[in-house]
Amino acid sequence: MNENIPLTLPYAYGGTLGPAVIRTEPEDFQVTEIPLLAPDGEGEHCWLRVCKRNSNTAWVAKQLADFAGVSHKAVSYAGMKDRHAVTEQWFSVQLPGREAPDWQAINHDDFEVLEAKRHSRKLKTGALRGNRFRLRLRGVVADPGRVEARLEQLREGFPNSFGPQRFGHDGDNLAQAERLFAQPKARVPRHKRSIWLSAVRSALFNRVLAARIEAGNWHQPLPGDAFQLEGKSAVFAADVIDAAIETRCAAGEIHPTGPLCGSGEVMVRGETAALEQAVLEPYQDWIEGLNAFRMNHARRALRVVPGELYWEQEAPDQWLVSFSLPAGSYATSLLYELFEVKTADARV
Repeated sequence: MNENIPLTLPYAYGGTLGPAVIRTEPEDFQVTEIPLLAPDGEGEHCWLRVCKRNSNTAWVAKQLADFAGVSHKAVSYAGMKDRHAVTEQWFSVQLPGREAPDWQAINHDDFEVLEAKRHSRKLKTGALRGNRFRLRLRGVVADPGRVEARLEQLREGFPNSFGPQRFGHDGDNLAQAERLFAQPKARVPRHKRSIWLSAVRSALFNRVLAARIEAGNWHQPLPGDAFQLEGKSAVFAADVIDAAIETRCAAGEIHPTGPLCGSGEVMVRGETAALEQAVLEPYQDWIEGLNAFRMNHARRALRVVPGELYWEQEAPDQWLVSFSLPAGSYATSLLYELFEVKTADARV
């Protein structure tokens, strides 16, 4: 693996405030999917809202397929959810010309179907607005006043980094991608290839983000920046930073972006283009590999603003933090700026 790719980032707010433990119980990490749309009530696809505990998404999908007596390919979902957690998410099961089974009859300790509605189309990967998180942190050793002050800072946003889970254990997804680049005609399952290529793009994005955190401008506009509208996918470039751009950026209406490398227009120009080119120069072999696999260049916001950020100190060493994030952003990136988080030994 490229030795120049660190799997950690600098801190945007001066470092963590103390240790904390997460996932002592699955209920300490709760995630609720925010769907992009609601099922319309008709069609050959049955959409299911499922609550699962200590189980992964692909396994639940298999159980649903087996219960309905359909191929596993007939079941889809918008995104993977944490295994060691309590999560709610939507699945769709294609049942052309068939009555739906009694989903409430599924009797399983690890998941249950909360709601079932028909829809005209399958649930596609990525078709979610975001996720709501409810996280309980135990064993916290930190001054409560400093914790509250840091959380107030995080209300305004934090670096929109890709979390370590994106890269696999010890960065194994990046190592696999390098092998793929060396042998591009090797037979590899499509989903694995997608994971490895996405890991490379994520690592390169994090390098640019790290450079801007170190420079103190990860949340500030630079000449030539490309900006993403809050809550939207639209991106626009600005050669000159005027008062209007600065005001909108300070208010969180727009965010500077970083590259998701691939072929096509990079959008940034001038000072920002020079910065990104300098940061990415050591990784040209990776970028060429992405181009060879026809990955298209895209942009991702460098900053993410949490919605409905709420916290409560439940005990001297225990905090409850809840918030929502748009799809593709990581709760672990918020926690990274708050505590030195360890996973409980009880996790299996």
